[in-house]
Amino acid sequence: MTQPRRMRLAVFVQGTGNHFAGWRMPGASASNESLEVFQQIAATAERGLFDLLFISDGVATKVKGDHPSFVTRTEPLIAMAALAVTTKHIGLGATVSTTYSDPYTVARGFASLDNISKGRAGWNVVTSSNAGSAANFSRTEHPEHDKRYEIAEEFVDVVKGLWDCWEDDALVRDPATGVFVDESKIRPLNHKGRFFQVAGPLSMSRTPSGHPVIIQAGASTSGQAFAARTAEVVFAAVQDLAEARQNYADFKALLPKYGRTADQCHILPGVMPFIGRTDQEARDLLAELQGFLNADNALTLVSARIGHDVSGLPLDAPVPEFPPTDMSHGFNRTLLAAAARENMTLRDLYNLIAAARGHWVITGSPKRIADILEEWFVTHAADGFNILPPWFPGQFDAFVDEVVPELQRRGLFRTAYEGTTLRENLGLARPPGRRT
Repeated sequence: MTQPRRMRLAVFVQGTGNHFAGWRMPGASASNESLEVFQQIAATAERGLFDLLFISDGVATKVKGDHPSFVTRTEPLIAMAALAVTTKHIGLGATVSTTYSDPYTVARGFASLDNISKGRAGWNVVTSSNAGSAANFSRTEHPEHDKRYEIAEEFVDVVKGLWDCWEDDALVRDPATGVFVDESKIRPLNHKGRFFQVAGPLSMSRTPSGHPVIIQAGASTSGQAFAARTAEVVFAAVQDLAEARQNYADFKALLPKYGRTADQCHILPGVMPFIGRTDQEARDLLAELQGFLNADNALTLVSARIGHDVSGLPLDAPVPEFPPTDMSHGFNRTLLAAAARENMTLRDLYNLIAAARGHWVITGSPKRIADILEEWFVTHAADGFNILPPWFPGQFDAFVDEVVPELQRRGLFRTAYEGTTLRENLGLARPPGRRT
């Protein structure tokens, strides 16, 4: 019998909250470097039966005017290894750049996380849009956008190849015969490509997942093609239901070109829910946080998201038309489209971006939040959502304790984990190993 379609949920972990000023709320966490904070969030997410806990990363820091969680960052793979010990079911997604990393190191790191967590690792593949990253890696130039994706394609192919160097049953460990490993079931990679030359094999046996789950968020033409070829979870930046439905349909239509079906990749738009006992109370919470903003810090975020310096422009004039940039194409396109659609001023745009860094913001009672998510899910604008609580723990607790039960009552979300690995819980097949 065909299983009913179920909503997928991830939580975007920023210890200081996903809103620029979330850390300033009473009782809110104000640290993005505390294991205890991450453990508390992970426990709440697992109690809420979430599929995935996700920590982003960046390899350049700009202190003035940046989001607090971008000023201080804990290295995600290290954090996830620690969380693997205190969780049992939830997937553990970490961001690692293909522009400023090495394929062998990344393959080994995520294979280690998958082993430690017994099959719950996920790799968020990014190409690093911040040009300031180059100077932190002894480089004088940051690769242009399309070249970064060319590097990323080969990088991911190498990592997957390394994960497949060992067959599933290559590790024998038979004390009676003294045979530890079947050498005939291990092969070198011997990759020689445009950007990488990697001999292999990996110094680890094949992991419970086979391949840790691949996550991606690119929205440019190159990014969409890369995601359609490679990703199993896609994080999306959207603001409008009709636009989201069209983007969903367009992306799913790309998958057959790469021999994939629609259910082999889940699209999870980012959404920041403000939850109150009433719709008005939720709106008041948003207004309270927005009241902490000032033009300087908000305009810094606008400039970063759309890739153009807007610091000298009048706040109450219409948002100008800007050309495409080499920065984050998805946010640039989504935010400027929203500005044109809704006749926004620059002040309107900075209020939107400062709230959720360009992601979608919704307010309301638990029932209203569930109504909105249900409409997006059942009309195929999303396969689920990447939840960005404005602050932790309060608003994440509210989502897990009040919105999740509402989704469960409607038959939209699980009431128990289906399996023990991230792949099983996402309904994704384990990739077959390659035979030597």
